[in-house]
Order: sequence, then C-alpha cells, then structure tokens
Amino acid sequence: MAAENETLPEGTDKVIAGASATEREEDLIVKEPTARDKMLGKVREGSGKLSGQAADKARGFVGQGLERSSEALANVSKMIGDTASGIDERLGSEYGDYARSAATSLENVANKLAAKDADELIEDTRDFVRKSPGVALAGAAIVGFALARLVKTGLDNDDRRKARDDN
Repeated sequence: MAAENETLPEGTDKVIAGASATEREEDLIVKEPTARDKMLGKVREGSGKLSGQAADKARGFVGQGLERSSEALANVSKMIGDTASGIDERLGSEYGDYARSAATSLENVANKLAAKDADELIEDTRDFVRKSPGVALAGAAIVGFALARLVKTGLDNDDRRKARDDN
C-alpha cells in the first residue's frame, strides 16, 4: 500500500502490488507504435525501395554504356586496322605496324569491356578510386567541367534560337 505521505494520481486511492515496473521491467514492456513510428517505418521502407530502384537503373545505364563503348572501340579498332596498309604505303611499314598494334590493343580493350557486367565495372571503379583518389578526383573535376560547358553551350543555343524565333 501507499505510504500516507505519498501522493497518488487523481482518481487513485491505493497502489496495486506489482503495478509499478522497475527500469529493467520497463525495457521488456512492448509499447504500441505511435502514428509517428508507423510513418517513419513507411518512409524507411519507401526509401529502401527507391534506392533499390535507383541502383537497378544505374546498373542498366552502366550496362548500356559498356555495350556502346565496347562497340565504339571495336569500330575504331577496325577502322585503324583497315587504314594500316595505307599507312604502310605512305609513311612506311614501321608506322603501319604501330597502327596495327594500336588496333589490336583497342580490340582487346573492347573485348574486355564487353565481357564485364555493370557490377564488375563498378567494383573496378571503386578499387581505382581507393588506390588513386587524387587521379579520380581530378578526373571527376574534368568531367564536371566538361558537362557544365556542354550544358551552358546548349542553354546558350536555346536562348539564341528563341531570340531568332521572336524576331
């Protein structure tokens, strides 16, 4: 029972034995999730699905890029190989051999790219960044600068077309 000087919550006239929980017992009590907890759970679940979908799309884009890159390299290799005999005639067989060697190297790179899947390429890129972070950062800066210039050029061309159309 409650001590005489202990104040009880309003509407309570006595304490029931075992009704109060110790800190250790409170940890074992299963609490009903609040609306906030339910909403956070839904947000976490949704963000997990979105990140999975984004990763799948990125892998798809990387796969398409690999395919196109390997095809482009194979075409360049074939073009260089086809012109090697003309280089032999104009500049000498030594330069023709250089062209054939370059064509072979490009063809090997194209074949390696074609054999890789997106996950392998992503892992190779991660390894490269871990080994050479400075080179990777410089490369990212150059690519970012080039993309910014391309976008700016495209926007400038759109502005010129609109101005021309307005006149």
